[in-house]
Amino acid sequence: MAENYKVIDADVHNEQNDADLVPYLPEPWKSRVARSGVGYSYSGYYSPVGVMRRDSIPPGGGKAGSDPELMIKQLIEPYNVEYAILTGVVYNISTTHDPDFAAAICSAYNDYLIAEWLGKHRAFKGAAAVATQDPQLAAREIDRIGGHPDIVEVIISSAARSPLGQRQYHPIYEAAERNGLPVALHPGAEGAGGATAPTAAGYPTWYIEWHTCLSQMFMAHLVSMVCEGVFEKFPGLKVVLIEGGMAWLPHVMWRLDKNYKALRSQVPWLKKLPSQYIREHCYLTTQPIEEPDNPQHLVDLLNMVDAENMILYSSDYPHWDFDPPSAVLRKLSPDARRKVLYENAKQLYKL
Repeated sequence: MAENYKVIDADVHNEQNDADLVPYLPEPWKSRVARSGVGYSYSGYYSPVGVMRRDSIPPGGGKAGSDPELMIKQLIEPYNVEYAILTGVVYNISTTHDPDFAAAICSAYNDYLIAEWLGKHRAFKGAAAVATQDPQLAAREIDRIGGHPDIVEVIISSAARSPLGQRQYHPIYEAAERNGLPVALHPGAEGAGGATAPTAAGYPTWYIEWHTCLSQMFMAHLVSMVCEGVFEKFPGLKVVLIEGGMAWLPHVMWRLDKNYKALRSQVPWLKKLPSQYIREHCYLTTQPIEEPDNPQHLVDLLNMVDAENMILYSSDYPHWDFDPPSAVLRKLSPDARRKVLYENAKQLYKL
């Protein structure tokens, strides 16, 4: 089925070994990384299946997803992927306590991404990583790198210290809008380092709990961005919610609209229903998609809010829960599948 559609993959994790960043770092960070590595982790929760597909480990060794040629053979060529948005993993640096180190790592990664990945295949497009500890430094990095023709997005971690709509983060959104780039939120090391607890109730025990509850972070950040007036203040900004699921979207839109009708005096800067801002400014990626026993139930839920115009296909390669395009939302109409697999991303990223 995937052969009948062109595909744009909105979440592809290119990895790098810590040593790969060393040539792109100034001192004192160069010596620190050469000696001790970058030091971020995923979540601190043990996964019995790991995080990466074992077959994505390069034949010569190194981290899974770190070989452009292997990625081309495993993802780009078999699945008719016209463009792959390389989201990396450096957003995990947002849990470190040192804002200068976090900014330096992101800057080095962005230079590495351009030098070592974006020229390897015409399908590769990059998401510029920035850390949220110091939004002014993040904005400076967006302005530095945002004009590169193969940089199509800014990516930040959902593992932040406070809801991402709050005004201290606004310099990031202002810079992204200034450079014509959407901002992607991706799960990072929630529950590790300097981030807040990964669930609304606190710290879970098991990886299965952490992974299931990731949607809670996205609900909170999205409601914050709407209520804090991010989309009113930055009308050209688009936001992509990666790896947060989708089935929760109608519930949040309905509940927020209901509350707005009674409590709009708290957010007088909003000029539209909250759901309208979400429809106009936000996208969600398919992986990890909810899979009810009856697949039509998910489609029905998304049809209630016209979500087919807000969904981008993502494989999450090379993670363990990789989804090929042939397996995603098969109950959608052909026109809707074409939007999800290709057209929505083509328009968003101006490809």
